[in-house]
Amino acid sequence: MPDEESAGGLAARLVEDRMIACANVVPGITSIYRWEGDVKHDPEVLVVMKTSAGRADELTQRIGAIHPYDVPEVLVLPVRSGHVPYLDWVAAEVAR
Repeated sequence: MPDEESAGGLAARLVEDRMIACANVVPGITSIYRWEGDVKHDPEVLVVMKTSAGRADELTQRIGAIHPYDVPEVLVLPVRSGHVPYLDWVAAEVAR
């Protein structure tokens, strides 16, 4: 995300809509990437979101639709293990 305000707004919206259980907003990230032929160095805010595997595709599409970037970074990483009460809480928060 380009800044903390937009990151927090996106995260809050997705929590309210029960698409994610929670998000960590991490400011102070510098992204270095090639875009439209130029190498860019831009400050960004990382947002780590927690949802269930069953909601990942829907969440990915939703982020693509409401994110301010043309090509937002959305990665779905598998959870191989974790603290079971936490995993249960995430699943309950995003249950339809």
